Amino acid sequence: MPHIVFQKKELITTPSQKDGVDFKFIAKSYNFTQKTRKIEYRIALENENKEFLLSLKPKNDDLMIKADKVTRLSPVTLVKNALNAYVDLNNAKVLFSNTHNLKVKEEAKNEYLKDINYFVDEFKTDKEIQIEIGFGSGRHLLHQAKTNPNIQFIGLEIHYPSIEQLLKQLELQDITNVLVVNYDARLFMEFIESNKVGKIFVHFPVPWDKKPHRRIYSNEFVNEALRVLKVSGTLELRTDSRKYFDFCTEVLTNLPKGRITIDINKDLAVSSKYEDRWKKQGKNIYDVVLEAQNIDENINLNFDFSFDFKINFNNILTTIPTKSLIEKDYFIHVEELYIIENSQNSGLIKLTMGNFDRPVTKYLYVNEGNISYYQGNPLPTSSNINAHKKLKEILSR
Repeated sequence: MPHIVFQKKELITTPSQKDGVDFKFIAKSYNFTQKTRKIEYRIALENENKEFLLSLKPKNDDLMIKADKVTRLSPVTLVKNALNAYVDLNNAKVLFSNTHNLKVKEEAKNEYLKDINYFVDEFKTDKEIQIEIGFGSGRHLLHQAKTNPNIQFIGLEIHYPSIEQLLKQLELQDITNVLVVNYDARLFMEFIESNKVGKIFVHFPVPWDKKPHRRIYSNEFVNEALRVLKVSGTLELRTDSRKYFDFCTEVLTNLPKGRITIDINKDLAVSSKYEDRWKKQGKNIYDVVLEAQNIDENINLNFDFSFDFKINFNNILTTIPTKSLIEKDYFIHVEELYIIENSQNSGLIKLTMGNFDRPVTKYLYVNEGNISYYQGNPLPTSSNINAHKKLKEILSR
């Protein structure tokens, strides 16, 4: 992580500019809890049309400046240039810096590896979609993609070495109808249009016997799967765990819609090395297929995350909740408050919110009482939408 340690001195004045970096404002931390905290600063800037924050805080008797973790971005050279620009503008005596000799590992770009924002803002296809959740070695997904070249496949995986392995195979085998995303499947479904998916494969998911809340199958997940599936589309579970099989069967049989088919030890055209091993050990393999039978309404991904009112930031400093607000399907936790220097009724509110398993940390930027999300809105998941509505309620009191 690039950073610079320098002798303590006065902060720069804002707005100001140095070497193409525009320093917009500086915000000073405000202690709104009973805990003892050291004063820190957040420095807002723009570099090559990208906005982000730097973190400035004490280090012994000196100061250290580095990228703010919430807003950091790539390439890291933007951060390094901003750090150097601040110190040069400040005429500070540098005690340590790794911004000139830090070797940055370039991330290999791959046209089939997509960010979640791509599926929110850009993804469109006239082809049938099929999704595999937790593709592991990718053997099944590769087989399906080669066998069905006219279908658009989406592979979801949170284990990055598995993603890298699949991307290499896509290139080696010249397979062009697979998109890969590193994201939680329980939230991903919310970004897919209704009635567009032919099949969803969930093969040998982690059973999570000791942490059942982490299981992919739940009433919420299955209902989202039924929404995105076409009529006669299928959600296909394959597992070697009898406990997980029983759990999923119970979830599915309590649903008001859909038809269930159960098989044991069904042979598929391709199997994983683990499945081959389990079969040799005489373990049963369970298949549970849920078939969609209804047409669902489309969802709206264009939720308005704006705030249609102004606030008195000084009031917020003393009234904002210091404890986490926890609801059934979302939470809000205010982490830090910052007052923007030399600006009336302005500040930053750092908060974590949304889904319990995939929370998002954002800054609310208050500019003379007007509120917006710094660096863009949260993703329009149902948890984030509900959290935003609650935020509006809290801030408008």
